[in-house]
Parts: sequence; C-alpha cells; structure tokens
Amino acid sequence: MDDLIEAKSMKQLVNNPEWQGVRKSLLGQWKSNPVWCCLKLKHYLGPVQTASDDKLRIVMNYLTGSGFRSGTIKHSCITVLRAQISAERKKRKFKNK
Repeated sequence: MDDLIEAKSMKQLVNNPEWQGVRKSLLGQWKSNPVWCCLKLKHYLGPVQTASDDKLRIVMNYLTGSGFRSGTIKHSCITVLRAQISAERKKRKFKNK
C-alpha cells in the first residue's frame, strides 16, 4: 500500500491547479498574516483525518520548505499544523502495515 501512496512524485503532486492557486495566494502573506495563511492551508486540506494522502504530502512538503526550515517564516499555527499532519501520516502508515 505504501508504494501506491508514494508513487506520485512531488513534482506531479504540486502541479495541481487547486494547489497552485492556494500557493500563489500565500506568497508575501506569511509575515503579516500568518494565521490567515494557516487557515488557507487548513481550508485546502479539509479535516486532517479525512484529507487525501496527496494533500497531506503537498502541505507537509510546503511547510518544510526553505523559508520554514530557516526560521524566516514561523508561527505557532505552523507548528501545530505540521504536528497534526505528521501524526496523521504516521497513523496511516502504521494502519496500513
């Protein structure tokens, strides 16, 4: 089952019109509106427990990008969202074994 989940490359996943629209709406917004940005990501995902594996991968990939890794972009809502996504992905991985 894991092979099916990871079968799509990240490049294929992010080349999605819905995601690209969300991503573009976030550009230049993180410093002044971090909570709004987190809400946009949450809206894109829907409930984490029922979000598709693809959406979880896309958002986690985004939230681990260089701006977030370097600390240039930081807020407690980012930490919470990353933790929720990480926990859900681990739960699914364990469930599928």
